[in-house]
Amino acid sequence: MILIAIATLAPLALIGAAALWGGVWAVLALAWMTAVTVSLDILVRRVPSASPDAEFPVANGLSVLLALGHLAVLGLSVRVLAGPGLTGWDKAGVFIAMGLFAGQVSNSNAHELIHRGNRGLHALGMWVYISNLYGHHTSAHVLIHHRHVGTRDDPNTARLGESFYHFAGRAWRGSFRAGRLAETARLRQTGRPRWRHPFVQYLTGTATLVAVALWLGGASGVLAFAALGVFASLQLLLSDYVQHYGLSRDLRPDGKPEPIADRHSWNSPHWFSSALMLNAPRHSDHHAHPGRPYPALRMPPDAPMLPRSVPVMACVALYPALWRRVMDDRARRWAATR
Repeated sequence: MILIAIATLAPLALIGAAALWGGVWAVLALAWMTAVTVSLDILVRRVPSASPDAEFPVANGLSVLLALGHLAVLGLSVRVLAGPGLTGWDKAGVFIAMGLFAGQVSNSNAHELIHRGNRGLHALGMWVYISNLYGHHTSAHVLIHHRHVGTRDDPNTARLGESFYHFAGRAWRGSFRAGRLAETARLRQTGRPRWRHPFVQYLTGTATLVAVALWLGGASGVLAFAALGVFASLQLLLSDYVQHYGLSRDLRPDGKPEPIADRHSWNSPHWFSSALMLNAPRHSDHHAHPGRPYPALRMPPDAPMLPRSVPVMACVALYPALWRRVMDDRARRWAATR
């Protein structure tokens, strides 16, 4: 937990300092989210063990702090990106660093919060997703992805040979539609009024934050908020693409998919990027135990492993020919182990 706290809170502080003063702070914030993370993954070879149960309340506290910090620094970033205070280079540093933080740390943290049983924590995770223009993931991830992962019914499972660019559009549209239909069905079952549909919350929440961005920086503030949200959303899609590419579940004789197993998710043993992403790269254990808090996630010994960390592989995924050269044979070998 100490490592995770340092890895996640340090960039939040650096981005805040960069937004206020620019200069070296913008360089440091950007370096933490890129060069420092990649270098520490390479230079230090270790796989931290799962944390004991006693640290779980601390984990929730860190998640709340990260979520509130994200919303505060996002607002500050929108204000300075839309204003005259910083140089163009400083603004570029703030934008990229904040976008990387929102996409890698905040998305991972929101993911943890929506899996918690506490309604307040779940709502906080929803607002983080809304601030990243991906509010519907709150529903689609839990109701669709976890149930149908590794099958054709899951929009967020990338198929073997599918490029990220084809996957991204299919996954965004598919998860929005599937999540909305699933929530509509639940609404009918519970008899709640239509205005309580979660997708109404996602859309009105987005409109509210757009209004806040307009208040903070006018039209330029709305543009900055939208650009940061798109940047963060693309990283969430990249994470899904990387962690499930080419892995599928067999159908049983009754037509239902086999139980979810460790071999249905790609994992990463790289320690620092894992801490930065709240152990999200320990993806097989999360799918096996969705309610398990992130400090307790384990690295399965016999699960598919990525050759590089999730952030590095996300960069590789932007080049489809290189991605297929690196990953297709690996995916085929795992398919042959069924």
